[in-house]
Amino acid sequence: MKVRSYSLFTDFDINLFKAGKHFQLHEKLGAHIVEVDGVKGVYFAVWAPSARTVSVVGDFNYWIQGEHQLNVRWDESGIWEGFIPGIEQGATYKYKIQSHNNGMITEKADPFALYCEKPPHTASVVWDLNYKWKDDEWMKARTVANQLDKPYSVYEVHLGSWRRNVEQDRFLTYIELADELVSYVKETGFTHVEFMPIMEYPYDPSWGYQLVGYFAPTSRFGKPQDFMYLVDKFHQAGIGVILDWVPSHFPSDAHGLGYFDGTHLYEHPDIRKGYHPDWKSLVFNYGRNEVRSFLISNAIFWLQHYHVDGLRVDAVASMLYLDYSRKDGEWEPNEFGGRENLDTISFLKDFNEAVYSNFDGVQTIAEESTSFPMVSRPTYAGGLGFGMKWMMGWMHDTLQYFKKEPVYRSYHQNDITFSMTYAFTENFMLPLSHDEVVYGKHSILGRMPGDEWQRFANLRLLYGYMFTHPGSKLLFMGSEFGQSEEWKFDGSLDWHLLDYDFHKGIKSAITDLNALYKSEPALHEKQFNHDGFEWINYSDSANAVISFMRKGNNPKENLVIVCNFTPVLREKYRIGLPSKGKLTEVFNSDKTEYAGGGNVNPKVIKIEASAWNGREFSAELTLPPLGVTVLRLG
Repeated sequence: MKVRSYSLFTDFDINLFKAGKHFQLHEKLGAHIVEVDGVKGVYFAVWAPSARTVSVVGDFNYWIQGEHQLNVRWDESGIWEGFIPGIEQGATYKYKIQSHNNGMITEKADPFALYCEKPPHTASVVWDLNYKWKDDEWMKARTVANQLDKPYSVYEVHLGSWRRNVEQDRFLTYIELADELVSYVKETGFTHVEFMPIMEYPYDPSWGYQLVGYFAPTSRFGKPQDFMYLVDKFHQAGIGVILDWVPSHFPSDAHGLGYFDGTHLYEHPDIRKGYHPDWKSLVFNYGRNEVRSFLISNAIFWLQHYHVDGLRVDAVASMLYLDYSRKDGEWEPNEFGGRENLDTISFLKDFNEAVYSNFDGVQTIAEESTSFPMVSRPTYAGGLGFGMKWMMGWMHDTLQYFKKEPVYRSYHQNDITFSMTYAFTENFMLPLSHDEVVYGKHSILGRMPGDEWQRFANLRLLYGYMFTHPGSKLLFMGSEFGQSEEWKFDGSLDWHLLDYDFHKGIKSAITDLNALYKSEPALHEKQFNHDGFEWINYSDSANAVISFMRKGNNPKENLVIVCNFTPVLREKYRIGLPSKGKLTEVFNSDKTEYAGGGNVNPKVIKIEASAWNGREFSAELTLPPLGVTVLRLG
């Protein structure tokens, strides 16, 4: 079982790697089960340019350094490689690296490992990705289904705490989730599911945002093929899958990427750029070509081998700004004297160009919390190239508004209308994410003021306003049935709450809002275009009422939305309308099915030739207390 000389690399591969343009590195680096001259075994390849020696150690050689020493390539790529006969799938291994840097020795997991031992164990596992997919229908249809003029309603999930096996006090497996989670998301009507990071991570309290195994789905819930099965089942149910992707930072665990070959290989060597003070983690060196190849290859890998439909990129703001969470003197301006990280900007553009040029029907989504311009605009127009961007300003202003007792809301009308002044500067996704239900912020329901009836009415109103506001939607698990407590990563959602009418009512309302979002073209066809929105009246602060229209490609399918942010029932409330005809109520958050008071409008409301709100026509409506009503115009 001596190491044999063998390589999967061509000269062209090496040139692409050095140029930062090799986006299929996972096909070359890592551990690959191959057959050489009729002998089966594993080809190992690892990037460690400052290494003096690199040995593969594992259960097949009793973890003894030097037994299987890899050969360094002659082309100054820094890649060590070799074929070891007889090793089979399931073997555990690491790389033992002796550095030129003072003879330092590191023992590292494989950065390209396809499978890892279950934490707290840290070894990599030899594996293949053989799987027979059954999602051809979805993969063909998603080119249209995932376009920006289609409904995009995302259910954000932390797999470890969505639901647990109570009897055995354990996580559900990927296989179990393929039954329970898929059917639940289908039932509630979301178009997509988004998983908080499922790439291997050592520390549960990090929620998965401190990654070590970038190419391996965490073994907490099963094998790689089990995760493929979960994605496959979502696709067969007509539901897209988005993964949280974390190219912003990584932990300094001894077996991870940090100080990989005894030098700052993956992380930036300057602490002002290579260390994140908030998360006590290391920051990738985006200016190093080989690191760019690693990261973009990783993005491509999940889209290619796991049929993923989108990547939500975490903490983009922390990547874009050199002074992010840093005081004066702790950061260095760029060559033009600015605070923008020019290497990051270049990297993100390359990433988005690689994704969109290689895959149809996928989206990239930026969690970017600042006013950095053109995040979701094409790179050819000077943008970063993302498909969508989280609308953090909307989230903050809206939750601040809803926290206020209704008696004070008339003095803060601007908080609820301000988002429309910039709603079409980006392709915005409206997020009520996991970040809003932790660290003492309370659950979304826990923010709502008033007695029990008012709190649930407020929540239904919030969701009705969210689903009729321009933009795509994201809701964190548990919020769809009014989870009472803050999210706990080490527990389960409080599913027993669905025994109570108010909570069942929230779930029913969300299910109907998802159906409305999908069935009404006016809510999605122009959701990122100013032509798809028109105010009717945003200045009725005295009553804390707003009214607006959502418009699609067909004027006969336009909708009228009226929100009443006070607990006062408003009868014969008149709104101005652009044309004669009738109004038909298609959603009312006060329906008894939602545990509301049943203050709904007649089936058909006649539009009168009576001027109002600067328009020639108008109609009188019943506005439910703390409610939203949606009416089809025509």
